[in-house]
This record gives sequence, structure tokens and C-alpha cells, in this order.
Amino acid sequence: MAACSSTGSSQDRAAPAAALGTNPLQNPDGTKPGLGPITSTEDRKAARDLITQVATAESGGKAGYDRDQFGPPWTDNVDGVPFGHNDCGTRDDLLARDGKSLEHKDASKCVVTGMTIYDPYTGKTVQWTKQQASKIQIDHVMALSYDWQMGAAKWDKAKRVQIANDPLNLIPADGPQNAAKGDSGPAEWLPANEAVRCSYAVRFAQVSLKYRLPVTPADKKAMLAQCT
Repeated sequence: MAACSSTGSSQDRAAPAAALGTNPLQNPDGTKPGLGPITSTEDRKAARDLITQVATAESGGKAGYDRDQFGPPWTDNVDGVPFGHNDCGTRDDLLARDGKSLEHKDASKCVVTGMTIYDPYTGKTVQWTKQQASKIQIDHVMALSYDWQMGAAKWDKAKRVQIANDPLNLIPADGPQNAAKGDSGPAEWLPANEAVRCSYAVRFAQVSLKYRLPVTPADKKAMLAQCT
């Protein structure tokens, strides 16, 4: 779930195929742009094989959860993940990763004030400017509350800061979609754009495996179902 938002205009349109983002199977560290569809029979089998590796457990509950347990939102002061300590905040790193035709604040190499961005969750391209504040948000694929419930409550804070700022776990996406998701797992919420549901399940699995966080049995079943 997002902790900070960025925005867009009302000029949304269908994106050309070349703009649909990177197949997550070809983007294991999350540094390549976007979240593209997984379409081939071979890749969908690879997706199911990856999801099969994910461990399952029941939720430990939300007791004690607070966003502050995962560090300041979009901090650059994070070790062990791509883009950390590059003198730009995580939010702007993600906008720069996925956006095109970037405009920056005067005298800033980091602060993005305008761009064109493809939203994988709706399948729309958005002409974005910073004057609006809710159209595009940075989604935590495995929401931080979900992480807490599935084991992050027992981590040290440094590891929680990592998962909160890891580009593997972050996708700029439609604000209303992100709000509807909340801290839900794939059994309760999936992107409206059916073309990326397998890709979303793969990205969820990639984060789960990297951080050795289980998912609920219902969520794993839902993840596998997206890639049949």
C-alpha cells in the first residue's frame, strides 16, 4: 500500500504495446520500468513454478503495527536495496524508473514535477503533473501492514526500512486502485487490468521469496490461479 502519492491529469488513454513495462520474470531486482504482462505458455509455467516456491502461514495479526516501524516514508537512507543512497528519495526514484518525458523541479536532479506514465493496474497512460496529489500513488506490492502480519514484526528496523523502499516491492499505480487494495493480499484484491494479474502475482512472489515472508494459503492459491 502506498504511503505517499503522486498525481496525473484526466488525459488517460490506452497505452501502446511498447509502453506496457517489463515482464517481472525479466526484472528480478525491480530496477527495470513498469509491470508488463506475462503472456507466453513458457513464461506462465515459469511464473507458476516461482509462485510454488512461496511458503505459507496464517496471519499473525496487526497488533503493534505502525507505519513508523518501517522508517521515514521514501527515505534514501537505506542499505542493501537498489537506488539507496543515491541522493534522491525513493518516491522520485520510482517515478523516474517508470515515467517518460520527465520534467524536474528547478535545480533538482531528483524531484519529478511532470511526466507520462503507464499505470499497469488500469492499463491506462497518464499525463501527470505534480499539481494534483492523488492520481498516481506508489504501491507497496506486499503492503507494509501485510509484511508486519506475516513476520516483519519480528525483524529489526533496518530490514523493515529495506522492504519499504525496495524497488522490487514498489509500483507507481492508480490512486483509487491503491486505496481499494489497502493491505489486502491477492485473495482479496487484484489489479483491475486482468492482463497484469499474473505479473502482479509473480511480483508478490518475488518479494515474498527475497524477504522470506510467507503468504496466507488463500493468497498463494489466488496467485497460482492468475497464471493458469
